[in-house]
Amino acid sequence: MHASKYHINTLKEAPAEAEVVSHQLMTRAGMIRKAAGGIYTYMPLGLRVLHKIEAIVREEMNRAGAIELLMPVVQPAELWVESGRWEQYGAELLRMKDRHQRDFVLQPTSEELITDIARNEIHSWRQLPLNFYHIQTKFRDERRPRFGLMRGREFTMKDAYSFDRDEASAQASYDAMYDAYMRIFTRLGLEFRAVAADTGAIGGSRSHEFQVIADTGEDLIVYNPDSAYAANIELAEAPCLLNERAAPAGALVKAATPDAPKCELVAAQLERPLSDTVKSIVLATENADAPGSATIWLLLLRGDHELNEIKASKIPGLDAGFRFATEAEILDTFGCVPGYLGPVNPVRPITIVADRTVAHMSDFICGANEEGFHYTGVNWGRDLPEPVVADLRNVVAGDPDPQGGHLAIQRGIEVGHVFFLGDKYSKALNATFLETDGKPAVMQMGCYGIGISRIAAAAIEQNHDAKGIIWPRAIAPYEIVICPMGWHKSETVRNTAESLYKALSEKGVDVMLDDRDTRPGIMFADWELIGVPLRITVGDRGLKDGVVEIQTRRQDEAARVAVESAAQYALEQLELL
Repeated sequence: MHASKYHINTLKEAPAEAEVVSHQLMTRAGMIRKAAGGIYTYMPLGLRVLHKIEAIVREEMNRAGAIELLMPVVQPAELWVESGRWEQYGAELLRMKDRHQRDFVLQPTSEELITDIARNEIHSWRQLPLNFYHIQTKFRDERRPRFGLMRGREFTMKDAYSFDRDEASAQASYDAMYDAYMRIFTRLGLEFRAVAADTGAIGGSRSHEFQVIADTGEDLIVYNPDSAYAANIELAEAPCLLNERAAPAGALVKAATPDAPKCELVAAQLERPLSDTVKSIVLATENADAPGSATIWLLLLRGDHELNEIKASKIPGLDAGFRFATEAEILDTFGCVPGYLGPVNPVRPITIVADRTVAHMSDFICGANEEGFHYTGVNWGRDLPEPVVADLRNVVAGDPDPQGGHLAIQRGIEVGHVFFLGDKYSKALNATFLETDGKPAVMQMGCYGIGISRIAAAAIEQNHDAKGIIWPRAIAPYEIVICPMGWHKSETVRNTAESLYKALSEKGVDVMLDDRDTRPGIMFADWELIGVPLRITVGDRGLKDGVVEIQTRRQDEAARVAVESAAQYALEQLELL
């Protein structure tokens, strides 16, 4: 491709709304243009990136035995009603009516539709296993779309769905997809981790996320540097930090702690470590048999730890849904404003759940249920009944790993997710097949997603510098750019540049020849911003010595290479990227 016949429109400044690097650089490099909040046009350079990502994904999905189809963006609502998600999904599901007042949705995912296809197409055990996938536009009506392609409303996703006879074969399908994802993200040239994850609202019993490592990532990954262990912080098990509970060493004392509604302030006033304090978090669950009333729960964590809401949601009694208690409910239960709450002598009965570490603490500090006061010397059994014990907290860096070593934390961007669904959707939609005994059996399902457009943004978050994007070779819009100095003035420069362009194109390399009438500084700045992995500079000064300059995007200095060796040298450098 010659630049004069292409559309290149870079910007010096990013829009003020662009908060993250990928949004800023994709906009400045002319790869995306905003149409509405969270909705973007993929401009030619950006679309080339998406197509390259799609090609790798498609090759590995086909290699793993998945079969491509294409499902519609608009789906009939009755399938979502049948699965129960018409009401469950929430406001992110964009609902609409056609001219006949029939309900439809703009698909955020396709479990319902693919299960409908399976129940109509698969009749016998002989047809299984099957794995269907498509690469299609999705829409989720985010409350606050932000970060460009990282959290948009419209996006491109590959989603796949496996169907099997039984759980054992479904787990084998899951493993095949896991392996395919490992190959995909390796080929994309990204640093990533596969981490155990919570199944979330999509359901199922086994799940892994594929996280691109980036300091700007929204997710926290817990891992052991000395082992293969890795998990999303939502799922990572937090160990008890005390081997056993010590015997009480002091009396229960009510201490004045004025203007100290936080554990950090209490610890400072009492001149005690923050780890000696216990924080109180009050939750409420609605009573189905008594509308308008609620059961109050008190969750206790060490003062330096944070609540993991996903873990809390799995506690029996909280697993049907909970909310944070209102101030009125707190006053009614504890007789005190938030900030001084504790488990000792509340006004009304409560269910107390203590984190594992708190359950082993002794002589700890907690709120006295009186504004301006905390108890010191609090002990289980003596001052409090034994609590329900659960893993409630987020892991912190340095926590011991039960398998040995210590845990570390890094940030990541989720770009892929695999789930074992079991019969969650197939049972709801009655997707059955005839087994060998002639009796109907429910299909076992898995689902597997990859955020195609999100990968493009994540790659930039991981690979950029002050000049712009640094694309991994596999997904760069062009692999090589040839920059002739004085294209319109020198026939020698033109001929040499065209010769290199032809030689590299014949080797299957994606090459851009920048034949625009523009100054070298502007030309170089454009391609550094766009992030092409390798640049060849052709100029009269170098050609007098029989050389051109070749420089990869990550290098500070260019190599002077003989013209006759330039194409081969460029290919060798590409292989190293």
